[in-house]
Amino acid sequence: MPYPYGRLTDHKQARQQIARLQESLSEVDYLCSGTLLKRTKVCGKAGCRCAQDVSARHGPYYEWGHMQGGKLVHRMLSPPQAVLMQQAIDNYRRVQKLLREWEVQTERLIDAEAPRET
Repeated sequence: MPYPYGRLTDHKQARQQIARLQESLSEVDYLCSGTLLKRTKVCGKAGCRCAQDVSARHGPYYEWGHMQGGKLVHRMLSPPQAVLMQQAIDNYRRVQKLLREWEVQTERLIDAEAPRET
């Protein structure tokens, strides 16, 4: 018997969980890190209501902020792009969570397949 009692169960469970994680990851389409901001703006024109009335401000405008080459960069997006970008950001966060779980299961698998020597 290659596994002592209990390790075989851990091994099977870890393999099953990793297979589920891989399946979940394969379903991801859009994927981006960063933050999506929805902003309204004051135009600065004399006599425009936006300076006095918060509900009259221009927008909304969508801005995606993310790290690129070690610097924070921003990009303006159209409303349809913002919808897709929010999906991509949500997916990115979900993938990060799945990868952390995959790491946990990998540790279980390693412990089951090659236990520590005592």
